[in-house]
Amino acid sequence: MLHPSAADRLAQSFAMQSPRLNPRRIGWPSRAISVLVYAAFVALVAMAFLRQGLLVWSVGIAYILYDTALLIFTARQIWPLRQGARVHAIEGAAPTLAVIVAAHNEAAVIDVTIDRLAAQGGAPDLILIADDGSDDATAVTLARFGLAQPAVGEISPPAQALPSLRWLRLSHGGKARALNAAILHVDQDIVITVDADTLLEPGAVAAMRAAFAAEPELVAATGVIRPMCGPSLSGRLFEWFQAYEYVRNFLSRYAWERLNGLLLVSGAFAAFRT
Repeated sequence: MLHPSAADRLAQSFAMQSPRLNPRRIGWPSRAISVLVYAAFVALVAMAFLRQGLLVWSVGIAYILYDTALLIFTARQIWPLRQGARVHAIEGAAPTLAVIVAAHNEAAVIDVTIDRLAAQGGAPDLILIADDGSDDATAVTLARFGLAQPAVGEISPPAQALPSLRWLRLSHGGKARALNAAILHVDQDIVITVDADTLLEPGAVAAMRAAFAAEPELVAATGVIRPMCGPSLSGRLFEWFQAYEYVRNFLSRYAWERLNGLLLVSGAFAAFRT
């Protein structure tokens, strides 16, 4: 476990690195690109009022060409995926791994999430429930695993039925604050953040552990997330559209990652080297 002052250091690092709290200076190339983009947009829109024939459709034609270029770029970058995902073999000692589950009023699903994590191949060394001020039946659900309810701001002893499971009880402050508070209680090599309603495939944790073991320079990774909706016709239709959107986004992120242009990973299942 980290020293209590680590919380202060984490807050200071966040304030220094956050572009929202500490905005970076914008260079002239970025400003020039922004000006050119806005100028091009205004010029294309003006075509609809000032021109005749094909030029009237300039905005639509430009968008189609732009979108086509993005599709071609993505297709070229994801071409290696046609051979399937790489399977890593762990040589030597496997890195230790913790999972943090930030939860606020998730009593309806938190037990299933914990069961899925416990049943993983190469199960986590620590499953830490960061209880973000829940006022539903979350306490009752966690008690079924043999967890004693800790005081606010404290962490429970390991669960009787599942020694890797612990409960960090917090006042409500939002997901980000819950994760930041929980990571101070993690001393494993890798930490994975999982949403309280995320159900992992049986080999997901083992795949993460193997990926970090195979690449010492790897600092962050994510898995492909697929949404699950209700069994009704509308639910299934909505799930189909969401699945299409999710898979498309993950393929696009993979393409940008190959150019060192990845801006984020999915918070519902993300891993970081501590």
